[in-house]
Formats: sequence, structure tokens, C-alpha cells
Amino acid sequence: MGKVTIRALRAVLAVVLAGTLGVQAMMVWTLVGGNDPEDGSVPLTPLRLITIVGMLSAQGALVCVWRLVAMVRRGTIFSHAAFRYVDGVIGAIVAAALVWFAGTALNAPGQREDPGVTVVMGGIGVAILGVALIVLVLRMLLAQAVARDTEAAQLQAELDEVI
Repeated sequence: MGKVTIRALRAVLAVVLAGTLGVQAMMVWTLVGGNDPEDGSVPLTPLRLITIVGMLSAQGALVCVWRLVAMVRRGTIFSHAAFRYVDGVIGAIVAAALVWFAGTALNAPGQREDPGVTVVMGGIGVAILGVALIVLVLRMLLAQAVARDTEAAQLQAELDEVI
């Protein structure tokens, strides 16, 4: 991975992290300040709480990706230490899916006349879980690469002893 790519990815990660922190701060300020009257048509407070928790899961994934990019830059990505961060990304994606399903359930009673919205939202939740499965498959590929790297290092050590 080139230096420009790493810098660009880190810039994107930093902007997204700063943006989510800003939105979270405004939402918490609105919840604590109580200066946003609800008209009763949509339960805004639970939706705001769900959004805050969802952003926490996204921030967790961002931090884990940041750490993985650092490992790529140092050339240490093919190690057992990388699994902790990949598992963090998987956990964050699953948490985001669960938060999405909670938001879907909260929104469902208002969609009685048009249940298609709830079905589409449920489908999006399943797609989010699909992303977690894709990352799990990539984790398995990383495990194979780490095993092969370890095996190659052992074979090289044995070859060095013979020579």
C-alpha cells in the first residue's frame, strides 16, 4: 500500500471520525438540554439514542481500521496482533446491524399502512450483517496468510540451519 493511499485513507477516517463525534455531541446536547420539543409523531429521543449508539459502533470500526492501516504501513499486518482489530471491525458491524434492527423495530409501528418500508429496512439490516460475514471471510484469509508466513519463516530457519 503506497504512502499516498495510506495518507488519503487516514484523512478520510479522521474526517468521518470527527464528523460522527460532532453529530454525537450535538445529539447529546439536544437530549440533555431538552430544547427540542417533540411533536409526538415520531419518538425522537429513542431514535437519537439509537443513532448515538450506532455512531459509537462506526467509531469503533474506524479506530480498528486506523490500527490496521498502521500495521500495513509497518509491514506487520500478517501477524496474530491483526486479528484483534479485525475482530473489532466484525463486532462493530454486527453492533451496527443490531442497532439498525432496533431502529427498524422502533419505526415499524408508524409504517402500518406501508409495511414495505419496514421490509426494506429489515433487508438493509441483513445486508449489514452480510458485510460482517464478508469481513469474517477476509479474516479467514488473513489467518491463512499468517499461517503460511509462519510456516515460511520456519522453513527458512530450517534451511539456514542446514546451510
